[in-house]
Amino acid sequence: MEDYYHNLKKIREQKGMNYKKIAQKLGISKSFYWQIEHKKRKVYYDMAFKIAVVLDSKPDDLFYQK
Repeated sequence: MEDYYHNLKKIREQKGMNYKKIAQKLGISKSFYWQIEHKKRKVYYDMAFKIAVVLDSKPDDLFYQK
């Protein structure tokens, strides 16, 4: 079973975004986003929501395993 961090990377890449591009859209640094995707930083709901909007998804679909 894939965890949501791997899911984030997969969806980001499917959307044709690199770390820099998604970070710019989120208004955060590239390293901050990298830390999220690599389990180095906790994701709170407000950031989960922003990431979901940028990736044209829903927070539950990205961050909660089914």
